Amino acid sequence: MKITDLTLRTVEMTMKFPFETSVGVTDTREILLIEVTDGVHVGYGECVADIDPYYSEETVETALHIIKDFIIPRLKGESIQHPSDISSLLAPIRRHQMAKGGVECALWDLYAKQQGKPLSVVLGGTKTEVPVGISIGIQKDVETLIEKISAYVDEGYQKIKIKIKPGFDYEILKQVREAFPAVSIMADANSAFTLQDLELFKKIDTLDLLMIEQPLAHDDIVDHSKLQAAIQTPVCLDESIHSFEDARKAIELGSCKTINIKIGRVGGLFEAKRIHDLCAENNIPVWCGGMFETGIGRAHNVAISSLHNFSIPGDTAPSARYWDKDIIEPEITMSETGTVAVPIEQGIGVTVDQTHVDSITKRLETFSM
Repeated sequence: MKITDLTLRTVEMTMKFPFETSVGVTDTREILLIEVTDGVHVGYGECVADIDPYYSEETVETALHIIKDFIIPRLKGESIQHPSDISSLLAPIRRHQMAKGGVECALWDLYAKQQGKPLSVVLGGTKTEVPVGISIGIQKDVETLIEKISAYVDEGYQKIKIKIKPGFDYEILKQVREAFPAVSIMADANSAFTLQDLELFKKIDTLDLLMIEQPLAHDDIVDHSKLQAAIQTPVCLDESIHSFEDARKAIELGSCKTINIKIGRVGGLFEAKRIHDLCAENNIPVWCGGMFETGIGRAHNVAISSLHNFSIPGDTAPSARYWDKDIIEPEITMSETGTVAVPIEQGIGVTVDQTHVDSITKRLETFSM
């Protein structure tokens, strides 16, 4: 798989509404897109780093630096047999998973197109559709939250994720559970609590939630193991898992009962698949988290979600959830029963709307490979 050119492009997109978590509010995104070509086919990837280091230490600027000054030089002139080779080529670069993942995803898309197969098939996926959940940011009051949940349940979403933070936690979740006793509900704390809040979690444990995602520190697996031992509700790890080794250690410690696999956070599709396989071997169900991706990143998420152990509805909501106009055609849509179809066309299975992409491009740079 010889690459002739690699293009880095940043686009700016305004979300349909501000989204609040325990770490801040997002309303506009600068997004780094990666394009690779062999002269015939074009593969697309998306780096999910944000402009600020509040979810991860990586940002759009650090990703641009790492890709331009370290990743491109390591790939230049290489004849890559398979996208899984990228991991070893980039291994000397420590961390910077989102930068690596964006480039690797573009190469997976290119490879699948060269093979004339859907990316999901190349990855070993078997599903024709994947279940969809939705994430709801922190609201001004519980009445607004319940109103939104009611609307999303009516739309068909199979899982409701509620962002929580200190002061917006048990009492809110209790009222939601009372309003929706049969709905699959989970809470996401984005590392907002500590083990000193154990009594709070024991109260939350009575609400029959699907899971509590990343309740403790973003870089912790030890305290999470203590929390998981103290409650029945599954603890889900997100920010703590950056690699296969992180997942292995967390499983061995009993730090979680499920893992949120975000392609960018773990460095790409190859590592995501390895973590999926490890979890399957240990009877740990997984699901695919979202990072407010464009249709390009979302299409990669749908492809990896076609693997069998992605058994929990993921954050693969349709394009219209976040954007007035996405950058792909056709846009990703959801059925009335809360599923997204896995594309059957080659590669990521969608076409990039180049005219629209060009109109929102802020920076563009192409490198000969």
